[in-house]
Amino acid sequence: MKTYEVTVNNKVYQVSVEEVNEADSKNKAIALDNENKKEEPVKTPVLSGIEVKAPMPGTIISVLVQLGETIKAGQVLCVLEAMKMENEIVAPEDGTIQEVMVSKGMAVEAGASLVRL
Repeated sequence: MKTYEVTVNNKVYQVSVEEVNEADSKNKAIALDNENKKEEPVKTPVLSGIEVKAPMPGTIISVLVQLGETIKAGQVLCVLEAMKMENEIVAPEDGTIQEVMVSKGMAVEAGASLVRL
């Protein structure tokens, strides 16, 4: 095993490197790959649809859609007031409203889910 000093962003790190032959390396890689396949986590179902999120913190001043409504791309879903400006939150694509997570007067943070298509 060899020890080296490596400088990254003006910080010095000591690292140890072990020399291995190519055949052992390939066998270890295959064994690790097989272990990973056995221990693959169970996948949980993902809700279908797209969540439309708030681009900034603010207050919802109107919700223009309701559950089950069919909408078109670019259609205004709700209006968010932020810094005394009204921001129309629009649908990114055609779809059907699966869930409305906000109501008039509700305060939201940036990144909060508003509507799911």
